[in-house]
Amino acid sequence: MSSWPKRTIFMLALALAPAAFAGEAKPVAADPALEERVTALATELRCLVCQNQTLADSNAPLAVDLRNQIREKMQQGASERDIVDYMVARYGDFVLYRPPFKATTVLLWAGPILLMIAGLATLYFRLARRRAEPKAELSDEERARAAALLGRNGDGERR
Repeated sequence: MSSWPKRTIFMLALALAPAAFAGEAKPVAADPALEERVTALATELRCLVCQNQTLADSNAPLAVDLRNQIREKMQQGASERDIVDYMVARYGDFVLYRPPFKATTVLLWAGPILLMIAGLATLYFRLARRRAEPKAELSDEERARAAALLGRNGDGERR
């Protein structure tokens, strides 16, 4: 069998390998300063589809649309605060990657601390209860029975 097909396949695989590692091209902006502002603001907003990524990190179609909305609003002269207020009015505090501390989000901020305090209190009371329990003492009859089961005489030595 000729080595020509093997070489051809190898060369083809070698030529196409870089394409496997190619990423999605970022849009080239006419105004790099605007793109920088869009990206900075998009890192402060949560992707509503992915939920654990910022708008800047997500490639979900909704995230792309929201980044385009941010870009359009900035081109129209809206400030970052105006855009954030618009997004919060439309999607709620959930769209903020760092939601504000207020009555509706107090459990979100205090929850981890409350869970830790509850866990430590449970541990403390369980350990305190265990220390307070009296140690069970064996009666003379139980000692003799245990010694007989272990095959020892009364002095603790083996028979």
